[in-house]
Amino acid sequence: MGPVRRYELTEVQFAEISDLLPASGRRGGQWKDHRQILNGIFWILHTGAQWRELPDRYGNWKTIYDRFRRWQRDGTLDRILQRLQMRLDEEERIDFDLWCVDATPIRASRAAAGGGKKPSSR
Repeated sequence: MGPVRRYELTEVQFAEISDLLPASGRRGGQWKDHRQILNGIFWILHTGAQWRELPDRYGNWKTIYDRFRRWQRDGTLDRILQRLQMRLDEEERIDFDLWCVDATPIRASRAAAGGGKKPSSR
C-alpha cells in the first residue's frame, strides 16, 4: 500500500476498528480493501473535495462513495465513532460537554438569501 499519508489509517489504527466492518463478499464478489476505502473517505472528508476528485491511489471514486453511503445507512460509521469515543473516554482524552462539529458561520450575500441586489443609484 505504500507510505501512510496524513489522515490515513496505520495498521494499528485499522486493527482497532476492523472487526466492526462487514465481512468481505462471497467468492467472486470480494470487496476492495476496507482500509483503502476508509482512507479514501477520510481524504474526501478532510479536503472537502468532490468525490470525482478522489486520487486514484484510493481506487474508483464511485466504489468509495457507494461504500460510504452503505456504511452510513447500515450504522457501520456510527459504530466506529462510538468505539473511538469510548476509547478516548476511557483514556480521559475526550470531554463530551465539548464534543461538537465546527459550526463556523459563513456570511452569504443578500442575493443568496433571495433578497436580490440593491438597485443601482444612477
